[in-house]
Amino acid sequence: MTEILLIRHGETDWNRLRRLQGHLDVDLNDMGRSQAQALAQALRQEKPDVIYASDLHRAFYTAQAVANLHNMPVHKTNALRERCYGAFEGLMYDEISERYPEAYKEWRSHDPHARFPEGERVGETMQEFYTRAVKAVTTLAEQHKGQKLLLVTHGGVLDCLYRYAHDISLWSERPCEIANAAINRLTWNGQVMQVVTWADKSHLQHALDEIDR
Repeated sequence: MTEILLIRHGETDWNRLRRLQGHLDVDLNDMGRSQAQALAQALRQEKPDVIYASDLHRAFYTAQAVANLHNMPVHKTNALRERCYGAFEGLMYDEISERYPEAYKEWRSHDPHARFPEGERVGETMQEFYTRAVKAVTTLAEQHKGQKLLLVTHGGVLDCLYRYAHDISLWSERPCEIANAAINRLTWNGQVMQVVTWADKSHLQHALDEIDR
């Protein structure tokens, strides 16, 4: 059985403003750095066998706080990145609805095949993103069978894995809380992903949920 500690990065200023980040490389703010240190302390007696993080700064530096405590490296991978939102990236919800009303309507309908307008990057449909996220996590779990993995990533990836573990449709509203720097525990037996505990914030004084609520 492979144990997975699945963590969303610490807070950024854009989280607080409810501005869509996607693949844009936004750093942690002071609260996010504090959350990363609190996460490290919460895991001080629980050394993972290996640590992976999205290559975006907000995830990597959250992982680095834990890695420093255990004198371990952090392995970066772009497979754990947030969903790419195309032209929506960098905008707030009201700005998206004003600039791209039809695309915004499709997005908010939870159509997993809706394609965003192209920006600096080509956006992913929810189905494409879900496939990438699940493959990334299950592949790492298979590579490290029987070990404990710490994976520091993004809210969208957590949403995908929660849906995968509970067989929840991509058409439905997000079914779970996704808090900055909370601890989510899962297991993988080679075929089935199970959630053991979710959104443990006992080590945090403050944590924002994802912006889609």
